[in-house]
Amino acid sequence: MAGRMELSLAYSPCPNDTFIFYHLISGKTKAPFSIKEQLYDVEQLNRFADQGKFQATKISFAALFQVADKYSLLDSGSALGRNCGPIIVKKKGANVGTPTGKNILVPGLWTTANLLTHLYLKGNFTPVPTRYDYILDKVKNGEADFGIVIHEERFTYQDRGLEKVQDLGEWWEGTTGAHIPLGCIAIQRDIAAETKAALDSAIKESLDLAYMNREDMYDYILRHSQTTTREVADAHIDLYVNEYSKSLGEEGRRAIRLLQEKALQTGLLPKEKEKELFL
Repeated sequence: MAGRMELSLAYSPCPNDTFIFYHLISGKTKAPFSIKEQLYDVEQLNRFADQGKFQATKISFAALFQVADKYSLLDSGSALGRNCGPIIVKKKGANVGTPTGKNILVPGLWTTANLLTHLYLKGNFTPVPTRYDYILDKVKNGEADFGIVIHEERFTYQDRGLEKVQDLGEWWEGTTGAHIPLGCIAIQRDIAAETKAALDSAIKESLDLAYMNREDMYDYILRHSQTTTREVADAHIDLYVNEYSKSLGEEGRRAIRLLQEKALQTGLLPKEKEKELFL
């Protein structure tokens, strides 16, 4: 359509994101704009958000707290729930002690995984930023004693010779009683309110269409995913896509505010960065 607005949207190649956004980027929703998709690793997305590179983007909640002067939070598209947190792992059977005071491979300094590790260990460790899909092999090969697994690796680390030290999601839920906020869709603050509302509505519609037309999507999902099996992709989608992906609700918003407060308490989030997150 001549003159139709194009919106830049970036997200990760992980199955939960490709599942949510497939129908939107395929032009199958009622969105009054076309979408220019860009797929990157989550920490790369976090850093691009600091530069204001994309109009809308998937980022870690920990990163949203850092860039809330540029971006606000959409109601839809988030990864937030229970039993879905990052996991500290070590090589199976390795006598490496506890992770306290150690070097730990983290999937990025602005990831929620790194923030949760700081909260769990009270800052007593050295984060070593490493692309998430390299972490398992580096721990298995003895390049590091500990690493944090996220995304698809959460389902495959045991088969690849690693074992759990601590599920940070379980720890967070047991400590706070709250859901764990992992990642979200942020949109630039200076974008028109009606465009923000239209994107939020289109993401909700895309998610509804995904559940109704799941079989149509596997080529797209598996082409971008680290996993090559539908079983792992489905497990990933079922874990990270839930009612909070469609709408955060008051319970989701409470969990996000709590994580923001904890980030401020650690000092990882400077006080001057504190800002209202919601549209």
